[in-house]
Order: sequence, then structure tokens, then C-alpha cells
Amino acid sequence: MSALLELAHLSVTFDLPTGPVTAVKDVSLEVKAGETVALVGESGSGKSVTSTAIMRLLPELACIEGEIRFDGKTLTKLKDRDIRALRGNDIGMVFQEPMTSLNPMHRIERQIREVLEKHTKLRGDKARARVLELLTQVGIPEPERRMNSYPHELSGGQRQRVVIAMAIACEPKLLIADEPTTALDVTVQAQILELLGELQARYGLAILFITHDLNLVRHVADRVCVMQHGDLVEQGPTREVFASPSHDYTRMLLAAEPDGVKAPVADAAPVVLDARDVHVRFTTKRHLFRPDETFEAVRGIDLRVRRGQTVGIVGESGSGKSTLGRALLRLLPSTGQIEFDEMALQPLDQKALRPLRKRFQVVFQDPFGSLSPRMTVGEIISEGLKVHFPELSRREREARVIEALNEVKLDPAMRARYPHEFSGGQRQRIAIARALVLKPEFLLLDEPTSALDRSVQVTVVNLLRELQKKHGLTYVFISHDLSVVRAMSDTVLVMKDGAVVEQGPSEAIFTAPRVDYTKKLIEASFIDRVA
Repeated sequence: MSALLELAHLSVTFDLPTGPVTAVKDVSLEVKAGETVALVGESGSGKSVTSTAIMRLLPELACIEGEIRFDGKTLTKLKDRDIRALRGNDIGMVFQEPMTSLNPMHRIERQIREVLEKHTKLRGDKARARVLELLTQVGIPEPERRMNSYPHELSGGQRQRVVIAMAIACEPKLLIADEPTTALDVTVQAQILELLGELQARYGLAILFITHDLNLVRHVADRVCVMQHGDLVEQGPTREVFASPSHDYTRMLLAAEPDGVKAPVADAAPVVLDARDVHVRFTTKRHLFRPDETFEAVRGIDLRVRRGQTVGIVGESGSGKSTLGRALLRLLPSTGQIEFDEMALQPLDQKALRPLRKRFQVVFQDPFGSLSPRMTVGEIISEGLKVHFPELSRREREARVIEALNEVKLDPAMRARYPHEFSGGQRQRIAIARALVLKPEFLLLDEPTSALDRSVQVTVVNLLRELQKKHGLTYVFISHDLSVVRAMSDTVLVMKDGAVVEQGPSEAIFTAPRVDYTKKLIEASFIDRVA
């Protein structure tokens, strides 16, 4: 069978003020009709640049060499008018973050209709009927009502389904899916993958699936192409590549899975955090003449954490896990009883809490968002020292900053740089150093690895383990990535709709879950239950 899409010696070079940078180097691959080909690699490997080159969406400073052939046409030679007709009509694209690819000012119906009106003759009631049909096909609940919604009124999974509906509106021959499930919960991810499979079977789609997650590739792709630093280092049938990878980089990616089991702490270990019957309620004003509505995000949770323990909290978005974490550290108002080292936190006001905060710290999900872009790394890490240890001299603060950077295995000489000059993994190490510099006893880790490549996740997990062992730290580890939670935690809480539905020792939860919801989470994560 001839290839539907063929890249022949494709290279992409960006002409930057600092000099040319080649992001894609002499890449050749093909995708046949009805086939799923996965293009995998870590951040900076060139996989997304390759996909945007196919769509001719690169900026003007990009220079393309080689050929891109699609369905008998050489895309690199087409005029802009012709390539615009091809996009959406014959080639659809699903981007990683649906909120940036949907217009926040327009309702869902208008955005899908725009695709139809651009590429088809459908108008009026016929276009509306097609929009309704598409939303039904991609599994949007109550599609007639959701047509009138704005993107922010939909969940992450629903927004991604809308983007897929737009991409398939004109029944394209090729669908390019660029990290379509990265930001989604495991159950929603499984639903999106199932949906793509159904659409492929219905329309005979060829799919170019771009991802950094080889665990997904194993389950969705017919063939896999592995990229590193712009080079295509390996390609072949998925089963063969996974069974016998020929390149060291592929072997590293396949091995980049958090492993090991954390030993449980002794029952006699002192209790660091004791929470009983914790509730968090949010009041929303829906209408001027109607009473306020109350939403209960956390419902009656009990949690006891001992020194040196890691308690993992898992669940889908909206389950209340991050809200619970913030409530435990009095970053959100709550009811119930919360004690830290036998001291009741609920009666304390913010002024009374401040001296305690150096003993419990937080590492947030997005290090780029939690680090000030206007401060150097040294200033970011030392900021807490100025608040909690004002007696320290400038030289003493600098010594503590250097010590913290050494502990997270970053060169202290880089402390004069700004956050944007570091990779995602390095920024997360900076966030950990900012917490460690105060020498806390307890860390709340809120999705600290979700935005990272798999190999970087493993290094951060290993770092957190080393720091815990060295300093006797206690962790509450919040995540929707069950493989990371399994490697980090000795106890796991599973949350759904603000309540704990199951809890127990980590291996018991993962090898013999009792609750259907927990089983669904594990199955959607492609985790083997066998210990």
C-alpha cells in the first residue's frame, strides 16, 4: 500500500538572531491510510516541529528542506491558498491544550460551524445539524445544550472532544494528534484514545500520534518513530521496537518508568499531621434574587500522616485532592480538626500561622507558574529565609541557598539566572530547593511531576526519595499519575467527588483494589496489578 503521508529528508532550521538552529534533521517517515504511527520523544526532540511543518504552520523564520508529500501532492510546493484548503478538509489537527486552540469568546457551535462553512457548502440548519451530529459522535453529553456553551464551561476532556469534533468535521484522511491526552486524567485519557480508535474505524483515518508517553504508544500505535534532538533515531512496528529496541535512547525511554516500593513506616512513628472530619465548602452567587449556592468540594475526610511516611492522594480532576491538600495547610478555609505536631491549626489566624509555615512547605504542579520570572533563582530560594529567618546575614542566606541547590543537584553557579533559562525538570528542582531551604518537616507535593517528560519524572522521583531518606521528611503526594504514586507512596487515598472511596497500603490498593472506581483508574493507567 502506498503512503498517504511521506516525509523525505525533512529538515527544519530556524534563523534566530543568535544564529541558525536546526530543530528537525533529515527525517524520513511515512503514514499509510488507516494506520496509526506514533512520533515519540522528549521535549525538544523536534516531534511537534515536524507536525507543524506538515501543516505548514511554522513561522516565517523557519526554513524547510526536503519534501512533504500528502496524497500525491507535494505540500512544500503548494501556495498558501491551496494549503489552507487542505487544512481541516483533508488533514485535521488536534493540539495539546484545547483552551489555547478554542476561542474563549465564541460558543462551541460557532467554532465548529466556522470549520464547516470554510470547507463545505453546509449552512443554516444543515450546518447546525452537522455540529450536533459531531458533538454526539465525540461523546459530548447533552450536545444540544453544550452547543451554546463557552469553552470555559466545559471540562478538560469535553474541550478536547470539541477540538476533535472540529478536526474531523470534514472527514479528513489524516489526523495529526499532538499530545492530545497529556493534560487529561487517566480515565478521560482512556476515553479519548477509545474515541480516536472509533473514529479511525468509522472514517478510515490515518493518525499521526505525537506523544512523549511510550506507555500509550504500546496500546495505540501500529508503528513507532523515535526522535531525539531533531534526529529520527529509530522506527519500526511497535511490537518489534518495544520487544527489541536498537537505539540506546529508545531503551532509555522504555526504562524511564518510576519503580520500586516504599517501605511503610512503623506504627509507633509519631503523627505529624492529624486531620479529622475535614470539609471544604465554596459559596457561589448564581443570581441576584436567588439564594447563594454551596458546593462541597471536600466531604468529611480523616487523614493521619506519620513522620517519614508518604501518603499518596489520587483521583480525577474535580475529585477534591488538591483542595484537600491546601486545606490541610490552612491555605483554604475548612471545618473539622487539623493538628500539626499535636498543635491545632484551625483556631490560629494567619499571623499565628506564619511561624509554623517554615515547618510545612508546598511544591506546586507548574514550576514555571510558581516561580517569579522577575527574580533570579538565588532570590527566589532566599525569599523565604528573609521572612522566616530575618536574623541571617546576607552571606549566611547565600550559603543556605548554595546548600539547597547542591541538595537538588543543581550547580549553585547558576543561581544568578532566571527561571526561563532552565528546563522544566530544572525548574521543578528549583521549586523543591525553595521549599527545602527552610528545612521543613512536611512537604505537600501537588502534582510535582505531571508537566515533565517521563525520564525527568524518574529523576525527580528519585531525588524526592533521597531527600526524604536523608532528612526524615514527611510527604503528602497528590497526583493523577498512578505509576508515580505507586513508586512514591506507602499509603494511598483514592478520592472521588470530594470523598475518600478507598484507602490503604499502596501495594494492597494497586494489586487488589476493592472499589470499582479504583479498578477503573488502574485499568485506565495501563498499570499491571501484579506486584
